[in-house]
Amino acid sequence: MSDTPRTLLPPVSSGGIQATLSAVFREEAGKIVGALLRILGNFEVAEEIVQDALLVALERWPIEGIPAQPGAWLLTVARRRAIDQLRRDARYREKLAALEHPVVQEPDDRLRLMFTCCHPALSRETQVILMLRAVCGFTTAEIAHAFLSSEAAVARRLGRAKQKIVQAGIPYHAPHHEDLDERLGEVLAALYLMFNEGYLSSRGSASARRDLAEDAAWLAVLLTRLYPREPEPLGLLALMRLHLARTDARFDAEGKLILLADQDRSRWDRGMMTEAGTLIEQAAALGRPGPYQIQAALVACHAEATSWEETDWPQILALYDLLLRMTPSPVIQLNRAVALRYVAGPEAALTEVETLTRDLEGYHLFHAIRGNFLLELGRREQAQAAELRALALTGNRAEQFLLHQRLQQKGDEGSTKEKRCRYDK
Repeated sequence: MSDTPRTLLPPVSSGGIQATLSAVFREEAGKIVGALLRILGNFEVAEEIVQDALLVALERWPIEGIPAQPGAWLLTVARRRAIDQLRRDARYREKLAALEHPVVQEPDDRLRLMFTCCHPALSRETQVILMLRAVCGFTTAEIAHAFLSSEAAVARRLGRAKQKIVQAGIPYHAPHHEDLDERLGEVLAALYLMFNEGYLSSRGSASARRDLAEDAAWLAVLLTRLYPREPEPLGLLALMRLHLARTDARFDAEGKLILLADQDRSRWDRGMMTEAGTLIEQAAALGRPGPYQIQAALVACHAEATSWEETDWPQILALYDLLLRMTPSPVIQLNRAVALRYVAGPEAALTEVETLTRDLEGYHLFHAIRGNFLLELGRREQAQAAELRALALTGNRAEQFLLHQRLQQKGDEGSTKEKRCRYDK
């Protein structure tokens, strides 16, 4: 393996190797799969080769050290594996010739892979699940958390989807504009789920992963360049930038979560917020409002307020009403209830939340928000039970600490600070 990049970092522990490999997989696997798929034309084979390369890394890095460029190292190993496989099959001589030269990752390889995953032959939910796994590097557990589903159910759907791509001969390319409507929505959904996992991780040692959130935003930039006359990619990019603009104010020096009501707004990136506002205007000028544009407008309302007390809650409530008409969803209805609390009070908000019990029983923020409203209404035992349930359901350390803090807090639970929604981040 003489042409494998040899500049190495010092050897680290096996736990450090696994953590590094996990991060590299998240950042590089989709790019490498896309680069191989462009040549091989077979999704399942490309993904298997990348998995083999990861296993080689797991065997060799503890002995040799972590390469200074782990992504390039994996790409080289994966290319060799692909060459070895094609040499055993004479039908693929043309593809073998292409692989004999170094594989170049094109900027939009992952976007092509996303659109491949979004072929209309697959169900809408399966499309998003497949993209999160193959392109965004999500674990099966993270996907299950995002879809409020079980890991076993997600694993079964992934297996069926990969088989269908191979059997149906689904091509690897971005669709022509006339076919875009069938796929764009799912690509946007996967990018937003990827961003959300980076913005506030569902599990693991890190409460947030800015690199993952910024990677999702970069893919959104590529999407706006590929389809500049489509307003929803612009809306999604604006939404991501508005959230990223608050990054430096979201955690304290100890990594504890600082909620929106308590953030130092002078630390928000006003330049990025201005860029987001321009994107919202560009999208609006195209005359086709959509859910991501409305969500960006919602976050912009918070960005424009000089303080928590100056927030325009009636406007936010009106935007949630519009969003619900576009995309009815229990989670959107839950978020609307938070705005309703500041317009009509906690009793009206709790009544709204109680109607969502059946749909959101497994969602930790449902119980956390419900617990907050119960506490405001003086129903402390019920509030404690709700927050204990929220604590059991979240795998995010910052959220766990916040819930522990609330459960242990003594004194005046009815103070102004406690009356804020504690989960608007």
